[in-house]
Amino acid sequence: MPPRSKSSHQWLKEHFSDPYVKQSWADGYRSRAAYKLLEIQKKDRILKPGMKVVDLGAAPGSWAQVAKEYIGKKGLLIGLDLLPIEPMPNATFLQGDFKDEAIYQQLTDLLQQEKVDVILSDMAPNMSGNREVDQPQAMYLIDLAVDFAKQNLKPDGSLLMKVFSGEGFDQLVKDLRKQYSKVVIRKPDASRDRSRELYLLAMGYRV
Repeated sequence: MPPRSKSSHQWLKEHFSDPYVKQSWADGYRSRAAYKLLEIQKKDRILKPGMKVVDLGAAPGSWAQVAKEYIGKKGLLIGLDLLPIEPMPNATFLQGDFKDEAIYQQLTDLLQQEKVDVILSDMAPNMSGNREVDQPQAMYLIDLAVDFAKQNLKPDGSLLMKVFSGEGFDQLVKDLRKQYSKVVIRKPDASRDRSRELYLLAMGYRV
């Protein structure tokens, strides 16, 4: 096995010293990302008992864990990711590409023509570090999530998406404000400072 690079060593050191990583082990969450959703939930209270929730970009399942805590056993949770997700009680997971029409159809079939209360999207492309390449790919996934919400969200429902500051962001916010009664931008404490990621929360869907 080739020796690890200096940057690899640095990442591992940062990862294992990260307080959110340590807390996720203690709390039983599958990743530190749980605390991003927990902070948004504490502030905006988008998840409630009995809700139907779709979780896009769900692997490894930490957002699904948080969502299940709030929607309870009577709630419905369906997650989708390119990567496999370990099973979870009272949750259904699909493995596949959201951009694939057949996978998209499988997801909508699982909903059985019922509208959902909340759509969560932590989807992101594999980042190359080149913004001119990464930003359009990220915006494409965001556009797909917005379109999915138009088809499947209940009146007054909520859409929470990972987004990245850059080209197309301002127009996205402007468009969402025409479709939802309230649109806010969140940067949870668990989101690393150096990351361009933000979370866009659109509440009060207007059909």
